[in-house]
Amino acid sequence: MSLDSVPKELRNLRACLLCSMVKSFDQFENDGCENCENLLGFRNNASMIQQCTSSSFDGMIALITTQDSWVSKWQHIKNCAPGIYAVSVSGRLPEHIVRELEEDRRGVRYISRDRRQQN
Repeated sequence: MSLDSVPKELRNLRACLLCSMVKSFDQFENDGCENCENLLGFRNNASMIQQCTSSSFDGMIALITTQDSWVSKWQHIKNCAPGIYAVSVSGRLPEHIVRELEEDRRGVRYISRDRRQQN
């Protein structure tokens, strides 16, 4: 696991609304999201980071071996890169981005990470 994706401090963290990876704003801006960069384009795009990440999330999971982990299956992150993930992320992706992901040739099915909306 590369330590580049691990947050350097616990302040000012954000979680991706698509995969729930947790990083600082600067890490998203400099490196993008290891799972979603080709879909959301966070690198050097502060506006997209504001729209598609949330500073409001609960719990953190350190994921090292994604394929062998029951937690990765439960969290729907089995095929994601090793890193730090939120258990639940408050908020939803903007509707126009969800439509783009689902309708375009990308064929991505958006699963909300917001556990409050599932009750």
